[in-house]
Amino acid sequence: MKKALRTIVAAVVALAMVMGVAGCAPTQKAGDKVQITMCLWDKSMTKKLTPWLEQKFPEYDFTFLVGYNTMDYYKHLDEIAELPDILTCRRFSINDAAKLSDKLLDLSETNLAGSFYASYIENNRETDGAIRWLPMCAEVDGYIANIDLFEDNGIAIPTTYKEFIEAKKMFEKLGIAFFDTDFHADYTCLETMQGCAIPELMSLEGTTWRSQYESEKDGEQVGLDSEVWPKVFEKYERYLKDMGVKPDDADNIWGEVSSAFLSGKVAIMRATANDCDYARNMEDVNAAVLPYYGDTAEDNWLLTYPMCQATVSKAVADDSAKHDAVMEVLEAVFSDEGQKLLASGTSVLSYNKNVDIEPNENLRFVQDCIDSNHMYMRLASTEFFSSSHEVAQGMIKGELNAAQAYKLFNERIISTAAAAPAEVVFTQEEAYPMEFGEHGNPAASAMLNTLREANGTQLAIGYANLVSTPVYAGDYTEQDISWYMAFKAIARKAEYTGAEVRRVMEWLVNVSPDGNNPIRHHNTNIPVTSGMEYTMTDNGDGTFTLGELTIDGQPLDDNAVYQVLLIGEDGVIEEPIYCNCPMPEDLKAKRVDVVFDSDSNSYTMLIDWARSAGKLEAPTDYVTVTR
Repeated sequence: MKKALRTIVAAVVALAMVMGVAGCAPTQKAGDKVQITMCLWDKSMTKKLTPWLEQKFPEYDFTFLVGYNTMDYYKHLDEIAELPDILTCRRFSINDAAKLSDKLLDLSETNLAGSFYASYIENNRETDGAIRWLPMCAEVDGYIANIDLFEDNGIAIPTTYKEFIEAKKMFEKLGIAFFDTDFHADYTCLETMQGCAIPELMSLEGTTWRSQYESEKDGEQVGLDSEVWPKVFEKYERYLKDMGVKPDDADNIWGEVSSAFLSGKVAIMRATANDCDYARNMEDVNAAVLPYYGDTAEDNWLLTYPMCQATVSKAVADDSAKHDAVMEVLEAVFSDEGQKLLASGTSVLSYNKNVDIEPNENLRFVQDCIDSNHMYMRLASTEFFSSSHEVAQGMIKGELNAAQAYKLFNERIISTAAAAPAEVVFTQEEAYPMEFGEHGNPAASAMLNTLREANGTQLAIGYANLVSTPVYAGDYTEQDISWYMAFKAIARKAEYTGAEVRRVMEWLVNVSPDGNNPIRHHNTNIPVTSGMEYTMTDNGDGTFTLGELTIDGQPLDDNAVYQVLLIGEDGVIEEPIYCNCPMPEDLKAKRVDVVFDSDSNSYTMLIDWARSAGKLEAPTDYVTVTR
């Protein structure tokens, strides 16, 4: 039993068929369309890809759920509910995904799997020969360099590791910092550690070890080998020394590092091609990507990772119409056009033979790596992220040498010690689904009602999808609460008149004067309200019109002043790449951040209130949709 949630599924399934699932059009009738649920690793997938899917497949009814970028999220979702039809994840390894294998389709015999270059798709092959996860276009990771700093000072762009270090010395003689990066982040520790030793990791011995590690079974942990990995740590030790990394650099954070680079104070930083796009297009910095350098130009590599991996729930095979529809959608996602839309204009490369993504100007200095297929796919299991961070931090601070780092890393990945049980924050007695029913999304309503109680405001308005899981009956740890909340949304308060509350709701529901729609994808961000009900009209074309606003059935008083809690991320409503519907400036000016335990996100607030109350507040009917 899925933690008691399934006890209510039968009661809501008929309603869900009539009303549509979470984020789907409430007036959808049973049998009209094939229902497809797709979990997105991040809201960035809703920039261009998901609107295109809805336009391309009007015969299917999509639900786009914004989840979390980890296999642990899907393991949790599988425990409390049903997996979505299509799953996506960015932080990925076969090692982490193994526990979900029996819940996913084997895609190895599909035409889609056959479209990949063998060297990349083989990284995803399981010991039984199955391939369940498919990698989307490659994010490029390496260095980005301020080319003007090189050219203005007469310093040539390096082509080998030796030249790379010589360039560093030349910059330092001029009093210009050469290199900086955010070693505080686990991904930077992981990527620099693997990036400095890609030739070793891509050797026969290295790829053989990786296959063994990715294929390990419970109770049979595979440690680091004794040939390749000692060399990796020796090279990393040399790398940190050559780059002049100091103990204080262990605390470097992204904002400070990127600001120094963008202001011309640092010649290069570890970053991605996407960061390079930002530097060029938004900050007018003449930036370009450089590789991880080897002893010769032929040893240079790009570290890459898929923008996400995608897979299909085995449950879709129970319905031939759904199976065919899901596979058609997946093939569209992996098409040339689909992958370019996912990339949303950023510099990416393709793992597919039939997808032609032309490298842009940002990649002009790494064309040799691309032509020679020197694109290493990072090893990114959860334990590799945490172990890389711990060990790299120790090496940077001078607490570990290469041999000690190897030993500690190995101990961490072969450890079978059970983690201490997480503290139970509260025990929930009632379960609430996140299907959009006759009067809203119960799971989202429970969250917003809880947050309003925590703040003591009269009204609360939430937007841009609040929840990533239903509410289940059972124990909740802080991690369980984290999975429940779709993102760490900023919490703000404002004093608005009733008339201003209506304008806020019009901003979130009505088509803007310039024709932009604040509600995307069959209503994934239909606003959730607490302390107030509203009606809206479904215009039948993907747009909606706000109707009445009431409190306990009585009309909202336009002249009264209300304390309002606002929970949401402005970007998904305001930014041109998303909905392009800016909030009226006079309403925005009245908002103030809610500071809660030195933080301003609603996650902190939710945990503290639920701990004291011992439960989430019950959902309420907050919306009625009419035609």
